[in-house]
Amino acid sequence: MSHKSQTNKLLGYPNDARLLIINADDFGMCHSVTEAIFRSLQQGVVTSTTVMVPCPWASYAMRLLAENPAIAFGIHLTFICDSPAYPWRPLTCRDKVSSLVDETGYFYTFERMDEFAAQVKLDELEVEFRAQIETVLTANLKPSHLDWHSFRIAKKPEVFDVMFMLAREYGLGLRVRERPLIEKAQAQGLPTNDYDFLDSYSLDTATKSASFSRLLRELPAGLNEWAVHPGLGNSELQAIEPYSWHIRQADFEFVTSPEARKVIQQEGIILLDYKPIQTLWKRKP
Repeated sequence: MSHKSQTNKLLGYPNDARLLIINADDFGMCHSVTEAIFRSLQQGVVTSTTVMVPCPWASYAMRLLAENPAIAFGIHLTFICDSPAYPWRPLTCRDKVSSLVDETGYFYTFERMDEFAAQVKLDELEVEFRAQIETVLTANLKPSHLDWHSFRIAKKPEVFDVMFMLAREYGLGLRVRERPLIEKAQAQGLPTNDYDFLDSYSLDTATKSASFSRLLRELPAGLNEWAVHPGLGNSELQAIEPYSWHIRQADFEFVTSPEARKVIQQEGIILLDYKPIQTLWKRKP
């Protein structure tokens, strides 16, 4: 890395240390995804997960977190649906967050993201984000950070400002993406990933294992984050995601493989979760 990593220094690592958070997104989305993520945390190289509070299996996911307090987890703020076949609603009453939902009362789908971004009211989004955070806190769980599901922040950067404000208020870390936002957070002396995070959906499924191994060997110094999406490719997941279930299956196979652990050890990569980042975000006035 050409520049010195402020994050490495803040976290107490030498400048040339290669740090990696492997976060499994979508905990609680459905049973097959929740089960795959739990196994990836217990047996694989995944270091952290984020729970989708409005989804059908969130209660089960939160029970697993309560029973396994060593698991580092955050809140996967959810306000976009992946598919009309398996939609989610806000936790908040519809009349209080009407700009978050489509004509059916569910969150807008990924395909309608531009429509959502054009008309969403940020104060209503904040109300729903608070409801999702408070649901986790009310369950006596201790999240480490916030991230978000599916939404492309570049479409409405003000959404990130709401998340940033809530992370600071609740004493949580925050996933940061895209160079301007990374620089904005780091300018305030806050540790963040030094690069845009890797979304495992961007890799070709047929060559995914080889790509993951290559990316580990090429991992730059500084703090990196991978957003992976493990899932068990069973009948439930195939019904929910008929065209993309194999993406999650390929993620699961790699993060639980001996190869993943071997390459990380060979390369001297240091695996982290968001807890040390949260500690520093909490300390910063």
